[in-house]
Amino acid sequence: MAAAAATPESSGQPRIPRRRGFNLPVLAPNQRGVALSESDFEWMAEWGFDFARLPLSYWAWTNRKDWMSIDERALAPVDQAIEYGRQHGIHVNLCLHRIPGYCVNGRELEPFLLFDSPRESMEKALAAATHQWRFFAERYQAIPSARLSFDLLNEPPWMNDQARYVEIVHALVAAIREKSPDRLIVADGADLGQTPVPGIVDLGLVQSTRGYLPKAVSHYTATWVPKNEFESFAIPTWPLVDAKGQTWDREKLRQELIAKWQPLVALGVPIHVGEWGCFNRTPHDVALAWMNDLLALWKEAGWGWAMWNLRGTFGLVDSGRSDVVYEDFRGHKLDRRMLELLIAH
Repeated sequence: MAAAAATPESSGQPRIPRRRGFNLPVLAPNQRGVALSESDFEWMAEWGFDFARLPLSYWAWTNRKDWMSIDERALAPVDQAIEYGRQHGIHVNLCLHRIPGYCVNGRELEPFLLFDSPRESMEKALAAATHQWRFFAERYQAIPSARLSFDLLNEPPWMNDQARYVEIVHALVAAIREKSPDRLIVADGADLGQTPVPGIVDLGLVQSTRGYLPKAVSHYTATWVPKNEFESFAIPTWPLVDAKGQTWDREKLRQELIAKWQPLVALGVPIHVGEWGCFNRTPHDVALAWMNDLLALWKEAGWGWAMWNLRGTFGLVDSGRSDVVYEDFRGHKLDRRMLELLIAH
C-alpha cells in the first residue's frame, strides 16, 4: 500500500500502489502466546499477492486495568510477522482491531469508551489509545512505509455526526507522527468502515472501505450479524432480489460501494478495501459470481483490497464449504477456483 516515497505529494495525499492480499486475524483474539505462520506469507507471495492486514488486540500486550503499561515481550509475534513480510515481499498493515476504548465486537468490555460516553471517560480512552500508537510508531520507526503501515482502529461505530471520530483520528495521527513523521497511516471509514470521512482529508491518509454488501450474500446465516442488517434471509443468488424488491447486481454494487467515495478520490485520497469476503454458507457459485463483480469494480477503480481471510470460513484455504471440490495443497484444502478468480483481479 505504500509508495516508494511515503512523503505525501504536493496535493497533501500519499500515493500508493494497488496492493492486494488478505487479513491474517490470528493475533486478533486477546490471548498471548499465539503466532502467525510463515507459510501464510510464503503462499501469498507465491500466488502474486503483496499485502497482509494484521488485526491486533491491545489486550495481548497490555493489562486493560493499567492502560499505560506495555509488555514488550508479548509483541514478539508482531515483530515476527513484520519480519516475515520483509522476507517474502509482503507489505504489512497493523490494525488495532481492539484499541483502548473500542472494539466492534464487545466494546462494552472496555473500562472506558472512546465513543458515546461522558467526556471524562472518552478522554481517558483516547489518552491510552494515543499512548499505544505512539509506542508502536517509536518501536517500528526504522521500518520504511514501503514495508509497514498503520490502520488506526477497526470499523468505528455507526454515527450521526463524525465529529468525535475526526477528533480521535487527529489525535492518533499526531501521536504517530511525533515518532514517525512519514509513516503511512490508514483510517477506516465511519459506520463500520462503509462511509467516507471528509473531515480527515487534510491529514494525508489512506481511507479504508469495506466490501460486505449485500449482507444477504456475504454473511448468509451468520448469527453474529444483527438481523436488521440483512437485505433478505432467502438462500442467496447473484444477482439478488432482496426482500424489498431491489435488485443487487454489479451496478448496484457500484452505486453502494464505489460512487460515495468518488468525492474523496477527486481530492486525491487513496482508497483501499480493508476487508471483504463471503461466509462459507453461501452457495459457492453464488459467492464466486458476487466476488467477480466486486473485484472487477475495484480493479476498474484502481483500488487494492484485503480479503477476510486467507484460512478459515471466509477464506480460500480450509474454508469448510460443503459444495467445493478442494485441491490438496501441502496438507491443506485449497479452493482453487476462488484462488484463480482472485489472481485474475
